[in-house]
Amino acid sequence: MAERSRRTVRDLRRGNRARVLQRLYFHGPLSRQELGPATGLSSGSISNVVSELIAEGVLEEAGVVDSDGGRPRTLLRVTPGGGLLIGIDIGETRVRVELFDLSLTELARTERPLAQHGYDVERIVAHVRTGVADVLRDAGADATSLLGVGIGVPGIIEQDTPDGAIVHGQTIGWSAVPFERLLRASVGLPPEVPLFIDNGAKTLGQAEMWFGGGRGAREAAVALIGSGVGACVVHAATPDENARSSALEWGHTTVRIRGRRCRCGSLGCLEAYAGAEALRERWQEAGGPPAADADDETALASLLAAAFPGADGPEPDAVALSLLDDTAEYLGAAVADLINLFRPERILLGGWAGLLLGPHLLPEVRRYAGEYALRHAGARTTIELGRLGPDAVTVGAATLPLADFLARGGSRPPAAARATVRGS
Repeated sequence: MAERSRRTVRDLRRGNRARVLQRLYFHGPLSRQELGPATGLSSGSISNVVSELIAEGVLEEAGVVDSDGGRPRTLLRVTPGGGLLIGIDIGETRVRVELFDLSLTELARTERPLAQHGYDVERIVAHVRTGVADVLRDAGADATSLLGVGIGVPGIIEQDTPDGAIVHGQTIGWSAVPFERLLRASVGLPPEVPLFIDNGAKTLGQAEMWFGGGRGAREAAVALIGSGVGACVVHAATPDENARSSALEWGHTTVRIRGRRCRCGSLGCLEAYAGAEALRERWQEAGGPPAADADDETALASLLAAAFPGADGPEPDAVALSLLDDTAEYLGAAVADLINLFRPERILLGGWAGLLLGPHLLPEVRRYAGEYALRHAGARTTIELGRLGPDAVTVGAATLPLADFLARGGSRPPAAARATVRGS
């Protein structure tokens, strides 16, 4: 009974710390007096928690404000230098590694291209190892300062297996890859540094919900359009609540019966029409310029330049325009599926290719989505572009260890604890 009581007191204390820390992180700076009604804690509890977190370097003072007729009030904020986070995007064209402070200000970054060797697992693990070492070196930081490492990867992530996170990435040739075990054996992180692996679309979704175009929405669908296509749906989320999010293999929903062969092996998938790799292939098949030596990013930029050359350019390429109109319809129909299935308040199109296509195609995507979606559901959904840019997956990956740190109330995992791998 005594042990149970001690656990209860410890859990209550950690919960109080988490409430204060989350409120300050997402809504601060705030004074001690403002924290009471914002968290529902007593002034005594606020005083104790704040004193602990300041002593540990997690919180710091951030100036004073005048109060109505009383003494000036000291503002508090989360200390940006209170810890370091790494976010990693295992993308279609590169591995991007970024080091952040607690405010998610970028301190260092590095990228490794994937075009030549594709998704060779050993090479990607090596890219992660050298990337982590490079950003720490460039920032003059030590791995013991890390609060955690988050990684966004394509595919379905099986969590909590004896080998940690297992990645099932059919489109990239990964079949039950024990990614966490491979990383732990190679990257050389201290054992107390947590490692979090999740689907890249989910990390993108969390970043947009916390800091971007999804902020304030109770339900949103966030699409990641790159060489491939994915999405996630986030329910009932505010930054300081526990979100319920699900990765969707949206790119492998069928938009055309007996259509083009997708790289997953099926026919007629959305990815086979709207992914950047497929757009490059479709343009060449329709008579566009050969793109054998062009990567997906270069080819997509060329396709858009041909279709939308600008006022001082040549006439728009009719083949390119027709292909992109078809793509807008495929995307609109697939967006309508998201609306009919999940009825989100907001749909955001992100990913590097989505952000390139969006300024040109978004009006038509909205129009086609309106034609294919049920009227009542479609009328309450807005369709916008993501706001965090092409690096949003990396930022989202860094939010995985950040969310864990906030939920722990600013406490680091015990030094003897086994590093865990969890989804968001």
